[in-house]
Order: sequence, then structure tokens, then C-alpha cells
Amino acid sequence: MFPLGNSQALARKRAARRGANRYNRRDPIACDCSNVSSARAPRAVKRAPGIHFSEAAGLRHLHVGGTAIQSAMRLDAPDDLALAYTRAMMAGLLFQPEPHDVTLIGLGGGSLAKYIYRQLPQTRIVALEVDVRVVAAAHRMFHLPLGNRRLRVIVRDGARYVAAHRASADIIFLDAFVNHRQAPSIRTDAFYRCARQALRRDGVLVVNYMSDDPGLRAYLRRLAGAFDGRLACLRAIGEDNVIVFAFADDPGAVTPASLAGRAIALERRHGLEFRRLAEGIRPLDRVLIDRRALLRRSELEQANGKAR
Repeated sequence: MFPLGNSQALARKRAARRGANRYNRRDPIACDCSNVSSARAPRAVKRAPGIHFSEAAGLRHLHVGGTAIQSAMRLDAPDDLALAYTRAMMAGLLFQPEPHDVTLIGLGGGSLAKYIYRQLPQTRIVALEVDVRVVAAAHRMFHLPLGNRRLRVIVRDGARYVAAHRASADIIFLDAFVNHRQAPSIRTDAFYRCARQALRRDGVLVVNYMSDDPGLRAYLRRLAGAFDGRLACLRAIGEDNVIVFAFADDPGAVTPASLAGRAIALERRHGLEFRRLAEGIRPLDRVLIDRRALLRRSELEQANGKAR
């Protein structure tokens, strides 16, 4: 997410309005998503945030409810991960390099879904999104594949889905925001515990947080309690994103050295900078935000002690 300057924002808003008018809720094409399931879809909100698009420097951006960038796509390479934080989230493969099933909570422009779909041909993907307009935008404007059995898009609250699907995923990617803050339903103690139950053995939950979120440490304490303090962290270079990995079971030593071999293999296979990502992974007590550790070691040890 990147705030835009006034002149840029004005120009892009004008372009976005022209595009948005073609993708409103009354547009029948916008809802023509053949692989979308709407089981228990939430009712439409009367004042739903506006959805807009902009293009600059070879990138197409998705904006929901403001000028912040929710998703970005390279026009000349639609399946690449254009934003550093999305590449950082793929470091989850360091812990589960060949997942059979992946759950995505928060679709946006479908960057993670497209990358996993192309790079991991044996992986089944379920993507949860509460706004059907975002799903339509992902298909029409961001080249998200339609009608494929390996990629299911469901219009539903991700928290409810996770609670109803135990032991269903090897990796859960969590990237759902409302007005620059994580959606309320996915930052609770109950959700984190359901997420752990939704993971299979040695599964990992990968969460995108914003470093300026005033509730960040409260969310992390809940996450640590649900996952027995088994957490690791990665800062996205050049962005305000903090990627946290929560492990359903003991991952063993999580250090750059312990991950080096797998990182080299993944980098050769997928092309992403996995070695650099592995070198950036740290325990939460060694990651400083505003000169304070994300969580103190005592808090992590306390969460682990309660599990015993």
C-alpha cells in the first residue's frame, strides 16, 4: 500500500472513475465469474467502498476505498509479484515447499493466487473474498484465471470458512484489509485458534501486517497464544509491511543457515529471491518497530509455556 501525491492522485482518480463506472455492481459482466462460489456470501453493504484502477510506470493498481494501493500488476508480466510484500509472503514456501492445498484470505487483484497457480501446478488453491466486485476486478483487470478446478474463488468471510474447514490447508495466506487496517474478523484470538486448527501437520500461517497499525502488538500476542509462541518475522524491503509466520507444529531451528539449502532450491525453481528472504527471517523479539521489539522474548516464552 502506497499513498499517492496530490497531483498523481487527482489524475489517477479521474482515470479510475472512468474505469470504475464500467465495473459497478449493476454491471452484469462484473459478476460473470464462473468459478466463484457464493455460499453464505455476506449481504451487500449499502455504502461499499469504491473500487478504482490506475496505471503508472508499467503497473496497473487496484484501489479500494481510497488512493492506497491494494494490489499491483506488471502489464508486461501479469503473473509476476510486483510488490515486495507479496514476494516476502511467498517465503512461506521455505517451510512448506510443496503444499498440496493453500488457502488465501483476501483476494485483491489475485497476485498471490496467480503466482501460486502458475508456479505450483500440483497445488490446489481456495481464495476467500468478501466483495464480489473485487473478484470481478481480479478476473477482468488483473488476469486471474477463470473456471479452473485448481483455483476456487469463494465470496465469503474468510474467518467463517476457516472455522468450518479443519486440517484443510498446508499454508494459509492472510492478506485482508479494510481502510488500511486488518479486517476485524481475522485479528481475534478465536480466529487465530481456528486458523491453527485449519492447518495440517507442519502447516504455516503467513500473515501480512502493517507496521503502523496501532493494534499490531495486540494482534501478535493473540497470535503467539494461539500458536504456542512459534512465530518468525520478515520485513518487506522498502515497504511498511511486516510478514509473520506462525507454525502449527515445532519447525525446529528457524535461522538463515537452517533455511539456506531450501532457499537455494526454491530460487532455482521459482526465480524469486528466496536466499535474501531467508536471510531476513528473524524471531519477533529481534525485530524493532518504533525502537521496540514486536514481542518480548518473555512474551513468546510465556505463550510457549502455557502450551506445555
